[in-house]
Amino acid sequence: MTLLVVGSVNADLSVRVPHLPAPGETVLGGDAQVSPGGKGANQAVAAALAGARVSFCGAVGQDSFREVALRGLMRAGVDLTDLHTLDAPTGLALITVAGGGENAIAVASGANARLTPGHLPADFTPYTHLLLQGELPADVTREAARRGQAAGLTVLFNAAPVQASAPELLPDVTHLLVNETELAALAPVGGGAEAQARALLATGLRAVTVTLGAQGSLTVTGEETQVLPAHPVAPADTTGAGDTFAGVLAAELAAGWPLWEALRAAGVAAALTCTRPGAQDAMPPRAELEAALGR
Repeated sequence: MTLLVVGSVNADLSVRVPHLPAPGETVLGGDAQVSPGGKGANQAVAAALAGARVSFCGAVGQDSFREVALRGLMRAGVDLTDLHTLDAPTGLALITVAGGGENAIAVASGANARLTPGHLPADFTPYTHLLLQGELPADVTREAARRGQAAGLTVLFNAAPVQASAPELLPDVTHLLVNETELAALAPVGGGAEAQARALLATGLRAVTVTLGAQGSLTVTGEETQVLPAHPVAPADTTGAGDTFAGVLAAELAAGWPLWEALRAAGVAAALTCTRPGAQDAMPPRAELEAALGR
């Protein structure tokens, strides 16, 4: 089974600080680190490390950040046949990480913002699963979802960040992944996370998963609701946790694991990522994940 990830690829410039800066405040931090990132690339790497065959469609520039941005994808063995080099700077994320692991991120999209529907693969049929996020132009993500659904793929959409056009994708999405803030933006109804998730099922989704940080995750389908507790760890940096969750979930589903077991693996992998600094560099390899799962 093969997973196609259509998404962003960045270089991450991060610095650890005593606390996240308030508006107008300068905070002195530690040494800066440059590492590979971008939600799409992060999720592709997480899926590949979890054992999936992964192809990636995205864009970089020809500048000095290109090599850093692609390092994790190449190291993980992701197929980059549909990676495009455009006349634009490679995407760059500026990340501050506080002592408790909380982070604040600003993204300069660069080449990611220049991707068009014409850059998408011509044929989606070699794939069984498609994973999307919200960091590319809306028309690209929307067209990818449409083509994926038309080709019979299982389409997973991590609506992060939430764009105004996100609801337009949902009829072509199989499984929606959001955090509590993103859920509230897509389903501004009362009754809490479960009621909000159930409201979104009316768009045709088969499942909605809400990541709840230290409380684990909530998943709602047409048949049932389950809350999976978080795998207990001492967090050092939460930067790549959500992307690890999405990538590993897609990988496990592509491998044929039942939904609830795939969600358990995704939660454990996300927790393991929090124990180390960085995003892609912190993601667990398959052997570590299997050991933590007790498989």
